[in-house]
Amino acid sequence: MHFKEIFKEAMNINTIENMDEREEKAKKFFSKLDNIKFPEHFNWASEIFEDLHVKERGEQKALIWECLETGREKIYSYKTTAEKSNQFLNLIRKHKVIKGDNLYQIAPILPEIWFSSIAGVKGGIVIVPTAANITVRELEFRFKSHKPDIVLADEESTATMDEALRITNCKPKIKIVIGHAEGWESYHLTEKEETNAYPADVKINDIQFCYFTSGTTGFPKRVGHTAISYPIGHLSTAIMIGIKPGHIHHNISAPGWGKWAWSSFFAPLSIGATATGFTYNTFYTEKYLKLISRYQINSLCAPPTAWRMFVHSDLKNFDLTSLEISTSAGEPLNPEIIHQWKKITNIEIRELYGQTESTAMIGNPPWLAGRMKYGSFGYPSPMYDIAILDDHSNLITTPKTVGHIAVKVSKKKPIGLFKEYIGNPERMHDVFKEGYYHTGDKAYIDYDGYWWFVGRSDDIIKSSDYRIGPFEVESVLIEHSAVLEAAVIGVPDPDRYQLVKAFIVLKKEHSPSKEIVLDLFKHTIKILTKFKIPRIIEFSESLPKTTSGKTIRMKLRNDDITDNRNCKIKSLSNIYHYKDFPELSSQYKK
Repeated sequence: MHFKEIFKEAMNINTIENMDEREEKAKKFFSKLDNIKFPEHFNWASEIFEDLHVKERGEQKALIWECLETGREKIYSYKTTAEKSNQFLNLIRKHKVIKGDNLYQIAPILPEIWFSSIAGVKGGIVIVPTAANITVRELEFRFKSHKPDIVLADEESTATMDEALRITNCKPKIKIVIGHAEGWESYHLTEKEETNAYPADVKINDIQFCYFTSGTTGFPKRVGHTAISYPIGHLSTAIMIGIKPGHIHHNISAPGWGKWAWSSFFAPLSIGATATGFTYNTFYTEKYLKLISRYQINSLCAPPTAWRMFVHSDLKNFDLTSLEISTSAGEPLNPEIIHQWKKITNIEIRELYGQTESTAMIGNPPWLAGRMKYGSFGYPSPMYDIAILDDHSNLITTPKTVGHIAVKVSKKKPIGLFKEYIGNPERMHDVFKEGYYHTGDKAYIDYDGYWWFVGRSDDIIKSSDYRIGPFEVESVLIEHSAVLEAAVIGVPDPDRYQLVKAFIVLKKEHSPSKEIVLDLFKHTIKILTKFKIPRIIEFSESLPKTTSGKTIRMKLRNDDITDNRNCKIKSLSNIYHYKDFPELSSQYKK
């Protein structure tokens, strides 16, 4: 089966209106992919983006970009996008860049990130996406382990890049700035280059993406994805989302994170849809919603943080009638948010689950709409064979028993799973064992076969020998009318090992008070079992998050430990303990 035929079949699947038929076709499609012997070489940029989409829909919009602050807009067709990408590739080749060289990208959401990514894939270059807020120290570690051959940065990032290059004595073949900076080549030089470029001879197992991803211990790991693990692997993502050819798709994610490649790049551009990107320094909810309305977005993917902000806006002021698809990824989404969004738009937010190491592995596909259990993250994509294991890597078959999410790799590794942690055989040995890839996440399956996320293995709270997943407690807290956001961690306790502590961000019309805390405690008592009730509540103005919107519970834990170790006294008006409320029922006081 030719690669072009594979992508055409995926496109056809997403146009099937009968959801029972679409589900059946999707299962057959992924089963067929499992048994295909792929050709030795594959270049997604030349074979799919250009030879399929540019030829068949050259004048269709491939990319829409706008700056939230200035209103500046740029729109590119598939044909123009290919030409811009070829010009970038031709420029760096003039500086002796070759297949296998490393391209660091450090910039916010700008069109040049799309162009350089397509160019990188076409040229067989290893793309190293880098968060725009990265520090010199973090770059120093990256450069020492993965040397930069090409650097692409916006003006604001050049000083950070230059300092890290100086410290590590790295000398890239070319430094390109989107704008102007001393000692850097201006991106405008690409405009002088030819709009055609020859594709590199890329093998299917060649590394094409290198993501630095942090774990609970040690330095960041280098996640290596190949010429097929992301392009073909993300057909799982595209089908789970349901993007159709011609759809205008929007994803809220920064380019330095795997989610950008998931949903801003491969999923829409592999299917023949239009990708969109909105640049901002500050996320203004109403301005963002205006752009979603203005560009008639059909498919919207956002992290839970954004969904919470959206539902707490006056959505009646915006025309969202073009929306057909709403999806969420990054971390679990509270059921209350799905209820509120559906009440206003009549569209369910469907959750997807995956990692930097994978594509969409578990989720609520289009054919599950109307049959979802809010709070459940669906069931495995047909691309992946996934199981729940106990602490000894034994298969768990009893419903509602929490265990480790693991991907079966004993017979064949799923296409969308990463190739390796580059240069880290010890870590590979830790996660690939007994015929499984261990994700480091925990979940359970209910009696109806729906999967429920519990948390990262390191996020699990252990109190009085009970194991508590933070997400369940957070979901209950966020149902309270005064709560905008909540994050739950375990804090040390001499009697119970850990206590459940909740960090609460209130809606702007509310202020911390003993009355609100008492109401929150009573609210959790009504819903949660005894051992899951928060024993400490601390109010915060905001929660620490990654640039992709994930709450960083580890930072909350570390900060809490540091504050206690240093005897740092926090404002007592913002911290409340369950034991200090005698009016609560005595049965919950212990």
